[in-house]
Amino acid sequence: MSDDEGTNAVEDAPSDETRDAAGASGDPGMGTDRESDPEELVERAADYDEELAADVEAVIGVDRRDEELDSLQERLEEREAEIEELESKLKRKQADFQNYKKRAEKRREQVEERATEDLVGRLVGVRDDLKRALEEESGDVEALREGVEMTVREFDRLLEDEGVAEIDPDPGSDVDPQRHQVMVRVESDRPEGTVDEVFAAGYEMGEKVIREAQVTVSDGSGDGGD
Repeated sequence: MSDDEGTNAVEDAPSDETRDAAGASGDPGMGTDRESDPEELVERAADYDEELAADVEAVIGVDRRDEELDSLQERLEEREAEIEELESKLKRKQADFQNYKKRAEKRREQVEERATEDLVGRLVGVRDDLKRALEEESGDVEALREGVEMTVREFDRLLEDEGVAEIDPDPGSDVDPQRHQVMVRVESDRPEGTVDEVFAAGYEMGEKVIREAQVTVSDGSGDGGD
């Protein structure tokens, strides 16, 4: 390169004042506008120097990451507040449920107590009737029998009101191991393995057997014709 060419190159290079003026006038360059789009800042920096453009882009990236971190921090705080509120609601619900269980248990005990008192009161009435029958000195056996039968009917009504039913299988019916207690096998003309006779009736309340019926069972060997 000749001295003239070097001189011309120096003269052609933009001075600092020219660059500042260009930036202020809106020509390509960094300028001083802080509201510029990030991509535009990178492009303007690239017009001067690639390293400068990389620095600008890195700075913008850091700013963006800071904004993202701030946003994530806000979201995290919101979630923590929501979790705390839900935990508080759960504790209140648990406390309410425990109180409900206690109240329900107390009501159940009260109902059972009242039911027991009512049953005992009715049983006492039946006992009074039986005592009066035993104290009868008229000597009228038929009248005594009628009195006892009336007392038994009253007692049966009481059991029925309480949902108690008698287990009294018919002779010749199949044995139910859940409701019948086999006392002994006997000679009988009834089909083998069926009920021959009811020794003592049983009782059930709903689906619960209170006492099994005591029965004898046929072995099927008797002729039953004599």
